[in-house]
Amino acid sequence: MGRALLFIFTLVSVSIATSAHATTAKLDPNNIQTASVSTYVTDLKSGKTLYKKNQNVVMPLASITKLMTAMVTLDAKLPLDEKITFKPIDKKRMYNGYTRIRMESRLSRGATIHIALMSSENLAAAALAGNYPGGYNAFIKAMNTKAKALGMSNTRFVDSSGLDPKNVSTASDINKMAKAAYKYAKIREYSTTPVHTVYFSKPKYKLGYTNTNVLARGKKWDVEMTKTGYLDIAGHCLTMITKIDGKEILMVMLDAQGKLTPIGDAGRIKKWLQTGNSGKISDSAKNYQQVKLADLQG
Repeated sequence: MGRALLFIFTLVSVSIATSAHATTAKLDPNNIQTASVSTYVTDLKSGKTLYKKNQNVVMPLASITKLMTAMVTLDAKLPLDEKITFKPIDKKRMYNGYTRIRMESRLSRGATIHIALMSSENLAAAALAGNYPGGYNAFIKAMNTKAKALGMSNTRFVDSSGLDPKNVSTASDINKMAKAAYKYAKIREYSTTPVHTVYFSKPKYKLGYTNTNVLARGKKWDVEMTKTGYLDIAGHCLTMITKIDGKEILMVMLDAQGKLTPIGDAGRIKKWLQTGNSGKISDSAKNYQQVKLADLQG
């Protein structure tokens, strides 16, 4: 009786495994819809492209820029515990945008990278570039040099924060950048921290920061690296690497209409990978894509 039950259990297990493998092997791109204008999905280990849509359309990448900012800073091997000062010129370079950081206060370089990645602090990104050997212009040059080395042929950087809409890329290029960024342990750590408090000096004060990706703050997703982005002209953007059924999946979603739309796309991609069908998107999302594509390609 015991052997019979074991035999039946083995057959069921093999059947389930075979079924799951078959679903993964026969993923049909006609059965997935995403609300973002451009999408790129990759199996990180195999390097196989699982899904792509408008992947070569050049568009602003907003704060996803900060993945390159972090890589260039870390490549320079500068001390992460060295204090850097936030100056008025840094604020000017992020177009005098809102920040809670006080001028002339100081923070370690490592903590500055941390809040630039997890909470998309624009002044932090500007200060990192301003404290680079050779200065701000040398930093922007290094960003473009690294992009070229990574084969990002349709990418151009003009600032370190992503606030300038002339920072442009494609989902295909960002896929390459995210793969490269994933190799940095600090980027994986800093970008996925749910919440974090940093301590400034001169004057002494502290600020709490929250991850801009709600999936990294929750416990339902295993997010291993992430970066969000937003500009009016760029829409809501997201790239992340997450584990789905044991596989590391790299997702790039560019230009979505709503703040939570890239999160919805991540859910649709996950559902498609697991079941073979993502479900549908709204008519308003379809209309948004059509209008934005006409603008971008016109």
